[in-house]
Amino acid sequence: MPANFSKIKTNNIIFVSDRGEEMESGQSRYNEYSGFLQRKYGEKVYKLPVNLPGTCPNRDGTVSTGGCIFCDEEGAGFECLPSSMSVNRQIEENKAFFIKRFNGKKFFAYFQAFSNTYCDFKLFQENIAAAAEDKDIIGISISTRPDCINDTYLDFLHRVKMERGLEINIELGLQTVNYHTLRKINRGHTLGEFIDAVLRVKNRTFETVAHLILNLPWDDETDVVECAKVCSALGVDFVKLHSLYIVKGTVLGDMYERGEFEIISLDDYISRVVLFLEYLDPSIVVQRLVGKGPQGNLHFCNWSTSWWLIKRQIETTLAERDTWQGRKFDYINGAAVRKFLKQEEQ
Repeated sequence: MPANFSKIKTNNIIFVSDRGEEMESGQSRYNEYSGFLQRKYGEKVYKLPVNLPGTCPNRDGTVSTGGCIFCDEEGAGFECLPSSMSVNRQIEENKAFFIKRFNGKKFFAYFQAFSNTYCDFKLFQENIAAAAEDKDIIGISISTRPDCINDTYLDFLHRVKMERGLEINIELGLQTVNYHTLRKINRGHTLGEFIDAVLRVKNRTFETVAHLILNLPWDDETDVVECAKVCSALGVDFVKLHSLYIVKGTVLGDMYERGEFEIISLDDYISRVVLFLEYLDPSIVVQRLVGKGPQGNLHFCNWSTSWWLIKRQIETTLAERDTWQGRKFDYINGAAVRKFLKQEEQ
């Protein structure tokens, strides 16, 4: 284990990152989102999905057409209320649900489907302002693409943050650092745009979220490790992992029907997640280990297994292998020259 980390083998695990941050995560072997929220806010915080009518630059011809090969017409908004509803009404209805079922008190407005910074600037201002009006909203989470991050939009968000005292985090769909795979899935951007977007977002002191798919058919374990390294080196605040689901009628669905690729096994996916966590800076919060796919009209989703069971299997595997997030996080800050510093210490 590198010198800038410590692990106490009791019921608790203490992670110490290269940034000098120490986190106690109870019996968890990774920096889990629920624990982060509890430490920061003292209670559960719920995301209220907001679904806007929209599109993406790789759908409307700006950078490409057809969209990502795995994406259907709903984007990522299959669990959302109809996009025809106003922002205020969606927030009110979703909030009422969480209050009634979970006695929720603190909420993030989560602009989820499609690329939510890819719209007319005036419309963007109106959408964000509508969400910020609600007294129970403590933050705004915006899902978008790396090539849809612009200083003008970020400057407006910074004013909202300062005026309303809201948390702002930007969720960037990267999916993979492998630019060959990004081209294969018709992503319309490469790693360069992601790096630029993260730096611009962090310059406004917003939190950054990297969305990754760890079982894309054209990626291997080398790509998984590099995804963890890039996120760590850039200092993203959160990562959100997703397993690939295959929707009928999409380009990917047609490729699947023709037998042009195979999906790795569940055991292999679990191993990839564990490997990713081992290389990930332990100060980065893991929002999700596996996602939920849409109901129906699917060729494949999560190996026909509950996402909750897959999460439990990943956690069990971490314990069985006696490994943890950041175990192999020893590669930044000029790792090759550390031996000279050790010689000086001696």
